[in-house]
Amino acid sequence: MKNYSIKSPVKWLALLAIAALVAACGSDDPEKQAAKDREKIIEYLQKNNIDAIEHESGVFYLITREGSGNFPTENSTVTLNYSFKLLSGKDLGGQDNTMFNLQNNILGFRYGIPLFDKGSTGILIVPSGLAYGPNGYFNIPPNANLVYEIELIDF
Repeated sequence: MKNYSIKSPVKWLALLAIAALVAACGSDDPEKQAAKDREKIIEYLQKNNIDAIEHESGVFYLITREGSGNFPTENSTVTLNYSFKLLSGKDLGGQDNTMFNLQNNILGFRYGIPLFDKGSTGILIVPSGLAYGPNGYFNIPPNANLVYEIELIDF
């Protein structure tokens, strides 16, 4: 009869696998998380007196300066300035004069950036499911709702 002590690599791997499964089972499903995100975003908007519009995709936006009237599509390559933060106010950085194709970015940008016309500025609030979801990304925590300040320069 084999003795599998806690020192055994097989036992450690088995325990690690079980722990990962338990952690995954405890996470919310996307619909529940979307409802939580929406509630937190609305609370943030009210607290900060932001009169944003809710898009059917789930992003919220507020145009603070109108642009030229030409709008990008979900497939456009855009140039913009942006900064972003968590709902808590924690600054996550940003970039100036950055160019990228919306198809290669988060869903929140694919749905939200086409709501801004060329030269406009505004706020785009992206729920976690349209951002980096339950995994997060580098300094962005899991299930983080993101607040972007955007200036759409060109497309």
